[in-house]
Amino acid sequence: MIFVRRIIVIGIVFVALVVGAIVFWFPANKPAPTLPVLETGPIHAVIGKSVEERNIDAYTYGEGEIPLAFIGGVHGGYEWNSSVVAYEFMDYLEANLSTIPENLTITVIPSANPDGLYKVIGKEGRFTSLDVPANKSTVPGRFNAHEVDLNRNFDCQWKPTSRWRDKVVSAGTKPFSEPEAMAIRNFVLENKPRAVIFWHSQSNAVYASQCETGILPETLDLMNTYARASGYNAVPSFDAYETSGDAEGWLTSIGIPSITVELKTHETIEWEQNLSGIKALFEYYQQK
Repeated sequence: MIFVRRIIVIGIVFVALVVGAIVFWFPANKPAPTLPVLETGPIHAVIGKSVEERNIDAYTYGEGEIPLAFIGGVHGGYEWNSSVVAYEFMDYLEANLSTIPENLTITVIPSANPDGLYKVIGKEGRFTSLDVPANKSTVPGRFNAHEVDLNRNFDCQWKPTSRWRDKVVSAGTKPFSEPEAMAIRNFVLENKPRAVIFWHSQSNAVYASQCETGILPETLDLMNTYARASGYNAVPSFDAYETSGDAEGWLTSIGIPSITVELKTHETIEWEQNLSGIKALFEYYQQK
């Protein structure tokens, strides 16, 4: 009888050990393996300061080997909607990081002329169309705090004065005399983007760029790709009036393709159109 009891006790102990081992090695609520946390926001950098010491901000998304840059607000408050498009693009990227092709890095500079923007909006940093005062002239906001047209201050056929429609405008004292233009220059030379896309208004078109050496073949590809997808007109050459010292021309002179996307008016955002153009560029470079 004692022998039988010992056998039973040994059996119970064995079963308990087996059950304990199973629970130890295969717990019912075993936590899932820890996965690396993906970055959800952009890398922010201040690439320069304006005449009045406002930040010129850049936001970078993705880690691919092909860098692209998108720039708004070169003409400040006069073309405030070009900055809003850039902010819309940033919102889209933050909500849809997976849409960025693995081979691309995207940098957005939403406000290249923050002083000119402030002249009209009266607000620093992020804003919306609701912040734009009604019945206020936006023309003074085209220029920086030195009254220079920044898109005449780059080193492509630069002259001390240039034209904007029928007006003579200051182009600065020399190429890159203005801190805002210098900030863009330094960013480009340091980061070497494969291409640069500027938003402006109001011509309802996508323009190619050129300097003394003509239009780069890839620039024509970008112009046609963006225009077809967005519905804007594709225009190889701007000939409404003579210009000099433009950023797009300078980029061409150093071998970087660049296009200018001109919105239809100075008030409309046309985000869906531009998103279609952006997606087309993503697809274009995804195949590179």
